[in-house]
Amino acid sequence: MADFGIDVDPGEVGLDTQRLRRIDTHFRRYVDDGRLAGWQVMVSRRGKVAHLTSYGLADREAGRAVGTDTVWRIYSMTKPITSVAAMMLWEEGAFELSDPVSRWLPEFAAPRVYVGGPASKPVTVPATEPVRVWHLLTHTAGLTYGFHRVHVTDELYRLRGFEFDAPEGFDLAAAVRAWAELPLTFQPGAEWNYSVATDVLGRLVEVVSGQSLDAFFAERIFGPLGMRDTGFWCPEDQQGRLAALYAMAPGQPLPVRAEATGKRVTKPPSWLSGGGGLVSTTRDYTRFTWMLQNGGELDGARLLSPRTVRYMTRNHLPRGEDLATFGRPLFAETRFDGVGFGLGFGVVIDPVAYRSPTSVGEYHWGGMASTAFWVDPAEQLSVVFMTQLLPSSAYPLRSQLRQLVYQALVD
Repeated sequence: MADFGIDVDPGEVGLDTQRLRRIDTHFRRYVDDGRLAGWQVMVSRRGKVAHLTSYGLADREAGRAVGTDTVWRIYSMTKPITSVAAMMLWEEGAFELSDPVSRWLPEFAAPRVYVGGPASKPVTVPATEPVRVWHLLTHTAGLTYGFHRVHVTDELYRLRGFEFDAPEGFDLAAAVRAWAELPLTFQPGAEWNYSVATDVLGRLVEVVSGQSLDAFFAERIFGPLGMRDTGFWCPEDQQGRLAALYAMAPGQPLPVRAEATGKRVTKPPSWLSGGGGLVSTTRDYTRFTWMLQNGGELDGARLLSPRTVRYMTRNHLPRGEDLATFGRPLFAETRFDGVGFGLGFGVVIDPVAYRSPTSVGEYHWGGMASTAFWVDPAEQLSVVFMTQLLPSSAYPLRSQLRQLVYQALVD
């Protein structure tokens, strides 16, 4: 990993070295008091790494320290990668954003929408319009997650075996067919709801491209960007670099090792989750953020046009609303006030409502194990934070990281 490290004096890119150290001082406390096993943070500006710190243990029980080559489960930080894959195909004319998904996934030919009744006898009506590609990219399709536990449709997902994962033996195609048989939470386009939509989008990528999702990612994204440690599982010869997974547990004041869940990435998965299946390194994901920050290109490899990246990272919610007004008040990997949603990213539309000194147009997402990233085009800033704690709502890591990064900007 000699190619990944600090490569600019912070002062040369408008960052104060002493103020950057506040990031480390603050987050060290999380390790010292047992709330986190370890973490890694990268802050870059103008395409140069100005701050890169690791602290604590990648594996607490083994006594193995976090290193620059540590492999992390990035869960929902997979979603922006799947969204980029879809938009690469869109740029080739493979589909229009307004196209019905059923053109490629016929199981969505006649969706029905929940309107009442218990999970044992749900009342549904036909959808008033098709589920479109745009709906998948923006989480407005009416799909959901079983783990939300706030709506009858969430319960229906759990009854079919979908909570955090798919039932044993399901591949992606089978999972998508099962979801298509379940009623939508609302009419397509009517609301925003964090959901399996990006997994369905991953299946669309497979059908349109004629490649499995892992093959498409490897050939069209990871290879060109040099993301050599990113994939749907961690091979056996690399598992000595894999961070252990920890989780909050009932009755326990501090996180405990989540061995069974953590082991899922040590073998090829039965289904390829474009919504949350990848493992990666800070180096690899930094390169992905740089591609976006650089208008779709990195080191001569162009994935998207600058115009497409700008389009993806605008707020696509109707009437320019934020998630607080258009979304459902439930868990997602972002705050809702002042945040809209683009094609695969949360997008800041009002920093004051967001309670952060970030910029209008900053885009971001995070993962279930408390990982996070954001790109601020106005400040030419990208930040990646890695740790392994379930759930990501356990501590206010992301909001604290933002305030600590932005107070270090001094130009």
